[in-house]
Amino acid sequence: MSPPSTPSQPSQAAVDTRQFQSFAAFYPFYLSEHSNRNCRRLHFVGSSLGLLCLAWAVISGQPGWIGLGLLLGYAFAWAGHFGFEKNKPASFKRPLYSFLGDWKMYADIWRGRVSL
Repeated sequence: MSPPSTPSQPSQAAVDTRQFQSFAAFYPFYLSEHSNRNCRRLHFVGSSLGLLCLAWAVISGQPGWIGLGLLLGYAFAWAGHFGFEKNKPASFKRPLYSFLGDWKMYADIWRGRVSL
Protein backbone atom coordinates (compact mmCIF):
# COMPACT_ATOMS: atom_id res chain seq x y z
CA MET A 1 0.00 0.00 0.00
CA SER A 2 1.35 3.39 -0.86
CA PRO A 3 1.60 6.03 1.86
CA PRO A 4 -1.62 7.96 2.49
CA SER A 5 -2.17 11.51 1.28
CA THR A 6 -0.29 14.39 2.87
CA PRO A 7 -1.99 15.52 6.09
CA SER A 8 -0.91 19.14 5.63
CA GLN A 9 -3.57 19.67 2.97
CA PRO A 10 -6.15 22.27 4.06
CA SER A 11 -8.99 19.74 4.03
CA GLN A 12 -7.09 17.51 6.46
CA ALA A 13 -6.23 20.36 8.83
CA ALA A 14 -9.91 21.26 9.23
CA VAL A 15 -11.09 17.74 10.08
CA ASP A 16 -12.81 17.43 13.45
CA THR A 17 -12.02 13.89 14.60
CA ARG A 18 -15.15 13.84 16.78
CA GLN A 19 -17.27 13.61 13.62
CA PHE A 20 -16.39 9.95 13.02
CA GLN A 21 -19.18 7.65 14.14
CA SER A 22 -17.25 4.41 13.67
CA PHE A 23 -13.69 3.19 13.75
CA ALA A 24 -14.04 2.06 10.11
CA ALA A 25 -14.78 5.66 9.12
CA PHE A 26 -11.95 6.99 11.31
CA TYR A 27 -9.16 4.68 10.14
CA PRO A 28 -8.61 6.21 6.65
CA PHE A 29 -8.25 9.60 8.34
CA TYR A 30 -5.88 8.05 10.87
CA LEU A 31 -3.69 6.72 8.05
CA SER A 32 -3.67 10.14 6.38
CA GLU A 33 -2.25 11.57 9.59
CA HIS A 34 0.69 9.14 9.25
CA SER A 35 1.91 9.90 5.75
CA ASN A 36 5.49 10.52 6.87
CA ARG A 37 7.57 7.34 6.81
CA ASN A 38 9.64 8.40 9.84
CA CYS A 39 6.47 8.95 11.85
CA ARG A 40 5.23 5.46 10.96
CA ARG A 41 8.62 4.01 11.87
CA LEU A 42 8.55 5.71 15.26
CA HIS A 43 5.02 4.39 15.85
CA PHE A 44 6.21 0.91 14.97
CA VAL A 45 9.19 1.10 17.33
CA GLY A 46 7.04 2.50 20.15
CA SER A 47 4.38 -0.18 19.71
CA SER A 48 7.01 -2.92 19.58
CA LEU A 49 8.62 -1.64 22.78
CA GLY A 50 5.19 -1.45 24.39
CA LEU A 51 4.52 -5.09 23.53
CA LEU A 52 7.92 -6.13 24.88
CA CYS A 53 7.21 -4.30 28.14
CA LEU A 54 3.80 -5.97 28.38
CA ALA A 55 5.36 -9.38 27.81
CA TRP A 56 8.02 -8.71 30.44
CA ALA A 57 5.34 -7.54 32.90
CA VAL A 58 3.57 -10.88 32.46
CA ILE A 59 6.78 -12.95 32.61
CA SER A 60 8.28 -11.13 35.58
CA GLY A 61 5.05 -10.50 37.46
CA GLN A 62 5.94 -6.81 37.75
CA PRO A 63 3.01 -4.70 36.45
CA GLY A 64 5.09 -1.51 36.45
CA TRP A 65 6.44 -2.55 33.07
CA ILE A 66 2.97 -1.93 31.57
CA GLY A 67 3.23 1.75 32.49
CA LEU A 68 6.69 1.96 30.95
CA GLY A 69 5.33 0.31 27.80
CA LEU A 70 2.55 2.89 27.52
CA LEU A 71 4.99 5.71 28.14
CA LEU A 72 7.40 4.46 25.48
CA GLY A 73 4.64 3.81 22.97
CA TYR A 74 3.18 7.28 23.26
CA ALA A 75 6.58 9.00 23.48
CA PHE A 76 7.74 7.50 20.19
CA ALA A 77 4.39 8.15 18.48
CA TRP A 78 4.18 11.76 19.62
CA ALA A 79 7.81 12.39 18.65
CA GLY A 80 6.82 11.23 15.16
CA HIS A 81 3.87 13.59 15.03
CA PHE A 82 5.55 16.67 16.43
CA GLY A 83 8.95 16.04 14.81
CA PHE A 84 8.03 14.71 11.37
CA GLU A 85 4.31 14.94 10.60
CA LYS A 86 4.01 18.41 12.15
CA ASN A 87 0.49 17.62 13.33
CA LYS A 88 -1.28 16.98 16.60
CA PRO A 89 -1.91 13.31 17.44
CA ALA A 90 -5.55 12.27 17.08
CA SER A 91 -5.29 10.73 20.55
CA PHE A 92 -5.91 14.18 22.01
CA LYS A 93 -9.51 14.17 20.68
CA ARG A 94 -10.29 10.50 19.94
CA PRO A 95 -8.14 8.47 22.35
CA LEU A 96 -9.91 5.13 21.88
CA TYR A 97 -10.08 5.28 18.07
CA SER A 98 -6.48 6.49 17.98
CA PHE A 99 -5.34 3.63 20.23
CA LEU A 100 -7.18 1.14 17.99
CA GLY A 101 -5.69 2.85 14.93
CA ASP A 102 -2.18 2.42 16.34
CA TRP A 103 -2.67 -1.33 16.62
CA LYS A 104 -4.44 -1.72 13.28
CA MET A 105 -1.64 0.22 11.55
CA TYR A 106 0.92 -1.92 13.43
CA ALA A 107 -0.77 -5.09 12.17
CA ASP A 108 -1.07 -3.62 8.66
CA ILE A 109 2.67 -2.88 8.67
CA TRP A 110 3.40 -6.51 9.58
CA ARG A 111 1.02 -7.64 6.81
CA GLY A 112 2.71 -5.37 4.25
CA ARG A 113 -0.41 -3.22 3.75
CA VAL A 114 1.30 -0.10 5.14
CA SER A 115 4.92 0.56 4.23
CA LEU A 116 7.77 1.46 6.53
